[in-house]
Amino acid sequence: MVSRRQLSLQALGVLAVGLSSLVQQAHAQGFPSGTVRIIVPFPPGGATDVLGRVVAHELQTLWGQSVVAEYKPGASGLLGSRQVATAPADGYTLLLASTGAILSLASSQNADANYRIERELAPVSLIAAPPYIVVVNPSVPVKNAAELVAYAKANPDKLTFGSSGVGSASHLSGALFAQMAGVRLVHVPYRGTGPAVNDLLGGQINLLFAPAQVVTQHIAVGKLRMIGTTGAERSALFPDFPTIAETGLPGYSSLGWFGMFAPAATPRQIVDKVSGDVGKVLALPEARQRLVEVGAEPAPNTPNMFAAFVNQDIVKWLELARRAGINLSP
Repeated sequence: MVSRRQLSLQALGVLAVGLSSLVQQAHAQGFPSGTVRIIVPFPPGGATDVLGRVVAHELQTLWGQSVVAEYKPGASGLLGSRQVATAPADGYTLLLASTGAILSLASSQNADANYRIERELAPVSLIAAPPYIVVVNPSVPVKNAAELVAYAKANPDKLTFGSSGVGSASHLSGALFAQMAGVRLVHVPYRGTGPAVNDLLGGQINLLFAPAQVVTQHIAVGKLRMIGTTGAERSALFPDFPTIAETGLPGYSSLGWFGMFAPAATPRQIVDKVSGDVGKVLALPEARQRLVEVGAEPAPNTPNMFAAFVNQDIVKWLELARRAGINLSP
């Protein structure tokens, strides 16, 4: 039989939970009341930078508070990701990360198939998940995936491909291509996509699996040659660009993605608010147009949907890294 004292303690517990929820809701309703930092874990000039600036600008307008993008490159995105993971869980420090940065974080924790990103970060929303565009320096005598495979087989260990860092999606996309095609490519990691594009233009490397944001303008003027896109189907934004799968490597598919995160213990009400507001700003015609212009169609979703997406992606690329002998730890 339950005593009055036990009932009183239970009632106090329920009251405490209710009060805590009310406090969190009040904080979320008043959020933000000061400057919000968005950490970009790569150097300026890359794809993450472009999307980060668009989102930061629109959120600043919506919130009426300063939203500042800060660049924290290093260790394939790990340094910036860790900074957010260990930041105060109040919503005022956010992370705009790509596939590689999250893989670096997961690998630093010895991730396996049971790993969940929620241990380190609270997924907020997907921003975009575009295919990469495979481009070569015009000095490479190939025009499609079949010719690229044939040339690589005839010249083992001669073709170099750049990436935004070891374990980045651009690196893993190239590794997946090499594995499926049965060819040997030499990987050259950079501290971000921007430096890799510069060296590709200069002929220091031959090949790049690149976000559309940073190469379409060079394709248009003939400074780079487009080989194909990495999605399973043609991109709605580039319907005239064939896929790698349809031009020489059937079954090949790889997507890079960009998304927003908060520290893991951030109150759910604040996570939901930021997620909803990201969805609002990405639906604005001017923001959508800006992203589409750089090849990244907006694709916001809920925190739960984004968490499931990220966890599945981590497992996929960890398995590739295991098969290909890639050490994802920076």
